[in-house]
Amino acid sequence: MIVNWFQQTDFAYPWLLVLLATLPVLVLLHYRKQQVKSASLALSTTREIKKSRSWKSALMPVPFWLRILALGALIIAMARPRNSFTETSTDGQGIDMVLCLDISGSMTERDFIPNRLEAAKNVAMDFVRSREGDRIGVVIFSNISFTLTPVTTDYNMVLQQISQINSGYLEEEGTAIGSGLATSIDRLRYSKAKSKVIILLTDGMDFGGKISPDIATSMAKTYGIKVYTIGIGSNKTVDDNDPLGQGTRQLDFNPELLKNIARQTGGQYFQAADNKTLTKVYESIGKLEKSDVKITSFNRYEEKSLPFIMAAVFLMVIELVLRLSVLRKFP
Repeated sequence: MIVNWFQQTDFAYPWLLVLLATLPVLVLLHYRKQQVKSASLALSTTREIKKSRSWKSALMPVPFWLRILALGALIIAMARPRNSFTETSTDGQGIDMVLCLDISGSMTERDFIPNRLEAAKNVAMDFVRSREGDRIGVVIFSNISFTLTPVTTDYNMVLQQISQINSGYLEEEGTAIGSGLATSIDRLRYSKAKSKVIILLTDGMDFGGKISPDIATSMAKTYGIKVYTIGIGSNKTVDDNDPLGQGTRQLDFNPELLKNIARQTGGQYFQAADNKTLTKVYESIGKLEKSDVKITSFNRYEEKSLPFIMAAVFLMVIELVLRLSVLRKFP
């Protein structure tokens, strides 16, 4: 277990670990010194004195071992153990885009399996997996909007954030498509990319909010951002249980709003039906003008020295307490 930890841990100063080899030498020298001291002393004692001092004799080696362990912990701490996270460096071309997901209550309707929200998440994750060189961010909205991730090339982080989305992620009830779009626009408005895109995944049911879809659409046009809308839903009639017995109801779905947003911003509208729909989305966005993208390589480190420093201090305190109390030598 200890060997595996050393193999899996990166050290800033690994050469300091060589000092650990001195610890067995110190132990050997200590016990040789003790043997010499014992041989040179003529002990005159009685059986009663031996019996009364036996527990102290048993504790005599403890401070030495505490000091050895503390020294070992300090050596490891000085070598600076850490976990490293490496980002690779690549050059290419890409687009800056934001995935804008509706997580309102209407997205829990089950005309998609298992429901609209899970279908939208699957669409979004499939889309992220299909991209290469693009910078992608994620915004979610119900009655309010929230940025899950800024635009980034770290697709693993984007996929992880999308997978954790649920309908209760934002406490506010309602659907504010305009607010979701406005937040997405804010993520892209300072981008210098040649093509900036928002992919809006929703059922198109809008219930107010501080910013209307029309105003948000105008904002997107002002900043040269194209909005591709993907309709998640249908107007199917489904069985519904009510207090009076089993009835039916028609599901809410508003594709016209989504078509209008896409048309005015130069994007396109798609009805999420199957994988062929996704292929069309990929192809359309793939035709947009791309910017040169340079992904810089860097290492991030998570320091692990503190537990060893704390352990060393704790061991030295225990050693000091023992030496000044039960093992104290009186003149």
